[in-house]
Amino acid sequence: MDIKGSVALVTGANRGIGLAFTQALLDHGAAKVYAGVREPATVRNPELTPLRLDVTDEEQVAAAARAADDVSIVINNAGVTGGPPLLEGSFDGARREMEVNYFGTWAVSRAFAPVLAAHGGGALVNMLSRASWVANRRLPSYAASKSAEWSLTNAFRLELRGQGTLVVGVHAGYVDTDLAADIDAPKVLAADVAEQTMTGLLNDEPEVLVDEATRWARAALSGDLETLYAGL
Repeated sequence: MDIKGSVALVTGANRGIGLAFTQALLDHGAAKVYAGVREPATVRNPELTPLRLDVTDEEQVAAAARAADDVSIVINNAGVTGGPPLLEGSFDGARREMEVNYFGTWAVSRAFAPVLAAHGGGALVNMLSRASWVANRRLPSYAASKSAEWSLTNAFRLELRGQGTLVVGVHAGYVDTDLAADIDAPKVLAADVAEQTMTGLLNDEPEVLVDEATRWARAALSGDLETLYAGL
């Protein structure tokens, strides 16, 4: 997949991993990068093209697909946490995680699939997580939403294969962003996630496994549960 000269869209682009994705695309020569955000005024980089996009609003998603009908790369990065612990609390946060992380990714992917087809197939990139494969007692509903998003990513890979779209799942452990600010654990840099994703695009890789812990978890899926959850 060529990045130089391409037109790309990144959702959740005003901070964290999303902002890092926009910069990496520009650094690799993308001709135009849409920054999909709920509030366009939050986009500060004049090299970016702000695009109003709340991924949970179907009308905004449809409008974004009409406005950004020149894209050949779509990066679904928008995501939230905020669900309850396993044994207490309201389910409202968990429902919000599913609405953004799963249904939002589904809505954007479905809306932009014909746009990508019109430009030779292009690439659809979904920002997933090590939690797609390993349950998390602190963030159980977030992990569940990412598991669902992983399954969705695989389904889109099968569905869009005929139109030549490269579908990429990006998996990482904790990333040094506001989303994981309260978590005391080793973290990778957002810029590293973005750069490894660019390498994956250039090499037509269907999965990008950012850190060693993620690579270990992916390999451990074929083993027993005791090994997968050892030490957790």
